[in-house]
Amino acid sequence: MTKLFGPKKVWLKAAPLIFCCSQSSSADWKDTFQYHGFISQNFVLSSENKFYGESEKGSFDFTEAGFNLSLRPLTRLGLAAQVLYRRAGELEDEEVRLDYGVVDFTALEAVEVRAGLRLGRVKNPLGLYNETRDVAFTRPSIFLPQSIYFDRTRNFALSSDGGQAYGEYESPIGAFSLRVNVGVPTVDKSLEGLTFGRNRPGELNGKLSYLGQLLYEYQSGLVRLAFTTASAHASYDSTRNDLLQDGEFRFQPYIFSAQYNGERLSLTAEYAIRDTNLKGFGPLFPNVTTTSESYYFQGAYRLTEEIEALVRYDVYYSNIGDRYGGKFERQTNRPGSSRFAKDWTVGVRWDITSNWMARAEYHRVHGTGWLSDTENPDPKALDPDWDLFALELSFRF
Repeated sequence: MTKLFGPKKVWLKAAPLIFCCSQSSSADWKDTFQYHGFISQNFVLSSENKFYGESEKGSFDFTEAGFNLSLRPLTRLGLAAQVLYRRAGELEDEEVRLDYGVVDFTALEAVEVRAGLRLGRVKNPLGLYNETRDVAFTRPSIFLPQSIYFDRTRNFALSSDGGQAYGEYESPIGAFSLRVNVGVPTVDKSLEGLTFGRNRPGELNGKLSYLGQLLYEYQSGLVRLAFTTASAHASYDSTRNDLLQDGEFRFQPYIFSAQYNGERLSLTAEYAIRDTNLKGFGPLFPNVTTTSESYYFQGAYRLTEEIEALVRYDVYYSNIGDRYGGKFERQTNRPGSSRFAKDWTVGVRWDITSNWMARAEYHRVHGTGWLSDTENPDPKALDPDWDLFALELSFRF
């Protein structure tokens, strides 16, 4: 059975997305055609607060399904695409959308060096898990650490319409890869609610944005180190009788990632500093710049060939100048607990077969900083100390 840890798990990074396309030298392009799919159904129960539907009563409103395919009609030209169905409570409308779709041109390929260009809807290499976050088999838990991988702004971070230049170099001390994305991110009501506190009559639209990641891997993934940064932009177009004026939104994260993958033990840590700048919205929404901080430490251990246990500590502060929201509460009369979150997570994974997987996990959370305003419109009604339990059943082919 395929192991999840250690150098033998190279499939983990490439197979689910078929993102880079096979480097087949076959004269028949039909031999390069591949297709894969997956579906996951989840159950979410919370002691208080809503997360993915009416979770206080128990919610099944979290479903993911995807189908991807790839082929290489020419030795240096690859095509890959994935459609995704996702239902996530009130966080995301139930729909089928293009998750990614790229034309991949390999401009340079040698024994130690590879470089090329991808055009289309490109996944953003943000941290270690963003590119494969929707495929249950490739993420470490049912819910990724929310301090780094916010579900409430998932679509904004997930992909962009534009292009990606990439380069890879296999050196005597390890493999280096650099990816640079230029494109327009997806903006939806979740980002608007987070930015303004509620949906406004105007429209928030994505603008040309930039992202880059430098990744180092030692011994085929035994050790992975990465640095990611981005400059994401959006603009607000006001309407008649709108209390806001035309304004600009800029989001700039700096993410440091480290991971060790042994035969049984995997250790992961990520740390992020994010600058958010809002300007031009008029006197009712003054210009503001805030810096948030987040990090997590995670350990996973394979008890047997089929059973894996996980523990994680995850921390998020929306403003490092007011970590626990005291100033924010005095100024806005909104609870300070909405400005941070500390989450202890324990979980277990069972690989029933190579195609079926089941998971269970428990979260003990202090703070409501990463809960969605869309699902929880009244912050004063939220309980700052709450529990979250989730079950997941996944199938892939």
